[in-house]
Amino acid sequence: MYDRKKQTEYLLKKIETTLERIIGNSSEINSYQYYASSPSGMERLESTCMLLIALGESIKGVDKLTDKQLLQNYPQVDWKGAMGIRDIIAHHYFDLDAEIVYDVVKNNLPQMLNVVRQIIHDLQ
Repeated sequence: MYDRKKQTEYLLKKIETTLERIIGNSSEINSYQYYASSPSGMERLESTCMLLIALGESIKGVDKLTDKQLLQNYPQVDWKGAMGIRDIIAHHYFDLDAEIVYDVVKNNLPQMLNVVRQIIHDLQ
């Protein structure tokens, strides 16, 4: 039988892992200009964007599984924005702004990781 709570916890753990990967992969980047500085910088931007797409999709999944009732209890994260960046990257890739990606990674994702860990803890 389908268990929404288990599925939600599974997605939240995937979100946690994805956030850890993005933050870890970006730890040594000190400027958005890094992305344009070399082919490896562009590869890093592209891989970060792919993970952000997966992150946004998983957040949408959690929101759907919980009938939009869970994430609203954690307003310290801009969940709508997190879901929206997925759409921007996926549908407007060539208009992507490396400075925005850098800002999100450095200034939003660490807080989101803390909140996701709190949600996982609260569900257990």
